[in-house]
Amino acid sequence: MYQKSMEYYGKLKKEGKIEDYEPIFLSSHGGDLNGFILLKGSAQKLAEIREDSAFLDLVVEAAYCLEGFGVVSGFAGEGITNIFSRALKLYGG
Repeated sequence: MYQKSMEYYGKLKKEGKIEDYEPIFLSSHGGDLNGFILLKGSAQKLAEIREDSAFLDLVVEAAYCLEGFGVVSGFAGEGITNIFSRALKLYGG
């Protein structure tokens, strides 16, 4: 499963569909998150990947094999600035 995912993300990077990817393994910390794979790219391209048949196949397989598996969107770089700007408009600060 892990190797298959790494090959898929490598292909996405080579094709220019993502900027980069990085597997992260966490040390013991008392929580249930053991690690994740960070995909880096534009919001639009990442949204397209979430609809890709090969990605969905990986998600289904991972959900079957791994307890607590999920796919979560996040913000970095300019995305953080945008989110904080929106929050300031709504809540002041």
